[in-house]
Amino acid sequence: MRDLIQPTLVVLAAGIGSRYGGLKQIDPIGPSGEVVLDYSVFDAIRAGFGKVVFIIRKDIEADFREALESHYLGHIDVDYAFQSLEDLPAGYDLPKGRTKPWGTSHATLACHDLVKEPFAVINADDFYGQHSFQVLSDWLCAHAASRNVYSLVGFTLAKTLSEYGGVSRGICRAADGLLVEVEECHEIQRTTEGTIQARRREGMTTVTGEEPVSMNMWGFTPDVFPHMMNKFSVFLDDMADPLKSEYLIPSTIQDLIDEGTVKVDVLNSTEQWFGVTYPEDKPAVVKNVRALIDAGTYPVSLWT
Repeated sequence: MRDLIQPTLVVLAAGIGSRYGGLKQIDPIGPSGEVVLDYSVFDAIRAGFGKVVFIIRKDIEADFREALESHYLGHIDVDYAFQSLEDLPAGYDLPKGRTKPWGTSHATLACHDLVKEPFAVINADDFYGQHSFQVLSDWLCAHAASRNVYSLVGFTLAKTLSEYGGVSRGICRAADGLLVEVEECHEIQRTTEGTIQARRREGMTTVTGEEPVSMNMWGFTPDVFPHMMNKFSVFLDDMADPLKSEYLIPSTIQDLIDEGTVKVDVLNSTEQWFGVTYPEDKPAVVKNVRALIDAGTYPVSLWT
């Protein structure tokens, strides 16, 4: 069964700017000029994914293809979907003055005509690690025929912090392996005493660091698309700020969980998450990638 199923990797990359220079998403971190996204695609290929779909904006298509497409051709099938502010359900008009993208759930909907198999959704600028992709690929293959059952890869909170300031993370609450809630928490950082503080609903609190957190790495089957479309209409009807409110995957899935429509398995990743939240983070990311190369996890050059 595993050999007959090749999940698709959906990469949320619409936030990459039109000229690339200096943007963290395409800032090289590997010894042969690799960017974070290169390692995600490489790990996905090793984990058995058969296609990657990049969600981008139409105005950056030419630049995106020039900068990154050549890395993947010949290694994995590549396709594109385009997130557009004007892509709204019938009967809805773009609010006057709206320039902010609609958010990650809306971006995911952009590929609904291209994806007919189990699929993962990730951010373009997060380093998730080999084990994360393998765990998610195995889950997707095992649940290819399931309906209304999805998954979220949980990372250990302490492995997702920055040494240079507070970060925001979605702390997961699970019961019997199923996601109950993702609570968006802010200003999470180590104190000088070595504890970890987080701003939660009740205010600043101490957390253990062992809590699973969401880094926006999800596993879906195509039946999620009708749910997302239906919830998008609800979002548009109820949004607090027509110019700034965002339709996001965590809130969409939370609504579906709360009403009992879907179940979400929380998968545990053992990986150290990497990301460049602050400019000072980059040297540590480069060092960590180099250590993985030295350990044999990655070749010096991914694509040659």
